[in-house]
Amino acid sequence: MCGRFAASRAPEDLTELFGVEKREPAETLGPDWNVAPTKEVYAVLERPVKDADDQRPVRQLRALKWGLVPSWSKTPEGAARMINARAETVHEKPSFRRAFAQRRCILPADGYYEWVTGSEERQLEEKKGRKRARKQPYFVTPADGSVFAMAGLYEFWRDATLPGDHRNAWWVTCSVITTEAETTPLAVAPAEGPGALADIHPRMPLMLTPDRWDTWLDPTHTGLDELRALLDPPPGGLMRAYPVATTVSNVRNNGPELLEELAAPEESTLF
Repeated sequence: MCGRFAASRAPEDLTELFGVEKREPAETLGPDWNVAPTKEVYAVLERPVKDADDQRPVRQLRALKWGLVPSWSKTPEGAARMINARAETVHEKPSFRRAFAQRRCILPADGYYEWVTGSEERQLEEKKGRKRARKQPYFVTPADGSVFAMAGLYEFWRDATLPGDHRNAWWVTCSVITTEAETTPLAVAPAEGPGALADIHPRMPLMLTPDRWDTWLDPTHTGLDELRALLDPPPGGLMRAYPVATTVSNVRNNGPELLEELAAPEESTLF
């Protein structure tokens, strides 16, 4: 799964990187090293500009709320649970299939966090002592320092309790598509710890390589077979993972220090 990630690139950088033609956010989002569900995040998407004479799809950079609310939902209360969509079933699940066909986006990130629980022996010791099992966070990021372009979906939801012209009448929300974690060796593995992403967690965000960006974002591509082919995992060996401080586990902590690499996991019995 993907429940936390980092996104520190400035909108100007994202505009150049993804060839954005229009920046939609009225307010600029600041760098966020601890993005959690329901926060606003940048998304790259293509759709016609509202009220424009030319209704061709335009590549835009917009701020969306992380946690998808289906258009047919009566309330937005389930948004925090809809942060991920599985690549294997996204085309058939009622909550995601319409967005998959017509409203795809890229969610740019520096990388994502995943937590590894300590060894079974340590868990039993902590259980006997009635302590919570300690979890070691890892940061997963492209080894070459490039953007982690997560495949995403977005959706519009209308709050029927508000008038149509109210600034909060429409919600635009998004979800990250996940896939099976790579079993191939990491491009750069920590000296002590996992050798592959699957050793950390069985799922991971689906990263889109640049050769897939245009087709993924183009809303005129609606063929199911063509779209599902884009969900194939990228080549293995592109990622690195390293342990970071457990301070990232608290969503109130935020800053570039969260990405600092530890020499070894904080709990030596993890592996």
